[in-house]
Amino acid sequence: MKGKRMLLVLGVLLAVAGMSAQQIDITLQKAIDIALAENPTIRVADKDIELKRIADTEAWQALLPEVSATASIQHTLLAAEMNLGGNKFKMGKDDTNTAALAGTLSVPLFAPAVYQNMKLTKDDIKLAQEKARGSRLDLINQVTKAYYQMLLAQDSYKVMQQSYDISKENYDVICSKYDVGRVSEYDKITAEVQMRSMNSSLVSAQTGLTLAELQLKVLMGITTDVKLVLDDKLENYENDLKLADINTGESALENNSTIRQLDMNRTKLERSLKIQRTSFMPTVAFTLTGQYQSLYNNNWNIWNYNWSPSASFSIGVSIPIFRASNWTKLKSTKLQISELEDTRVNTQRQLAMAAQNYVHNMASSIAQVNSNKEAITKANKALSIAKTRYDVGRGTILELNQSEVALTQAQLTYNQSIYDYLRNKAELDYTLGRETYLR
Repeated sequence: MKGKRMLLVLGVLLAVAGMSAQQIDITLQKAIDIALAENPTIRVADKDIELKRIADTEAWQALLPEVSATASIQHTLLAAEMNLGGNKFKMGKDDTNTAALAGTLSVPLFAPAVYQNMKLTKDDIKLAQEKARGSRLDLINQVTKAYYQMLLAQDSYKVMQQSYDISKENYDVICSKYDVGRVSEYDKITAEVQMRSMNSSLVSAQTGLTLAELQLKVLMGITTDVKLVLDDKLENYENDLKLADINTGESALENNSTIRQLDMNRTKLERSLKIQRTSFMPTVAFTLTGQYQSLYNNNWNIWNYNWSPSASFSIGVSIPIFRASNWTKLKSTKLQISELEDTRVNTQRQLAMAAQNYVHNMASSIAQVNSNKEAITKANKALSIAKTRYDVGRGTILELNQSEVALTQAQLTYNQSIYDYLRNKAELDYTLGRETYLR
């Protein structure tokens, strides 16, 4: 499925790259796929995972043998002289060279801090992966809300366009009647005011649609010269509205990225505590040293020196006795763990309250959708009656205008209620850590 998605994204991006001031058809799934492929935040998160994996490799490499080599040449200008009970003797020869070549092999036999650090780097990888997942969920949430926002702006524009067309049609009819003396100038002026008011609202709706489209483009990583076309409308989601019955306890939030990151940070602190405790434990290392040396040479031609080999090995044990800062670090880490536990409890409570709030809002939106749909039906009927009454001279222009405004308001409220449901559902999915974009 990921391969198909990447092919889809690649095809869209290639099409976009070859177009200038053209348009592409966008669905919610396609918008999410393109955003995940193009958003820099996601790429940064993926690179952070790679960095943690490199650090993990570096951690276990601390157990590998270390090999080093040194080469030195020392020229003695004046050798040191010792005096023991009146007997003097030099410790070397004046104006001579001493050369040495040495190699050292060191192998850690017991290094508890390294063992714990290896486990800590694996915890770092898990945390980086969860942060990347959280970034993806956040981006999906933003793209989803931006998509629905553009749908709302698009549907609102259509409603305002329809209202403007109705008001303009009424104005044209009233002007024709005014020219033959069938209606008063007051009716003509009122109809013109209504038409201009609708035109102003139409311009505002157009501006809102442009801004919503621009926001979606930014999240998707698409240039502004490409036109997004949404062959979709909020009304299509009416049958998908349903009550959300969830348990907002701890189990419901187990996939929330913030909660999981807090848990992983606590695991890291506990691991850090174990690393600090290793400072009270001994370490054991094996060292093998080999050396070639040549003493008291009167020239600088090292190839003619007389070299003599030597070798030795040692097993060293380092035992910490006392370091006051070790106790302070332990106390500080324990305090951080306690602080993190309190933060997790508070975060969980806030998220549970937010999730419950989203559920209540969704239920409220469903009730509003049903009511507003019926209101549209009644408003259409009222507008038809008002037109008929006005045409036969039994109604006033104010009744006609009021019925037009009522219909427009009902349609806008209907679209808004569906949008509110979808937005709250997107927030609920994000809070619960649902990866609903996967198909």
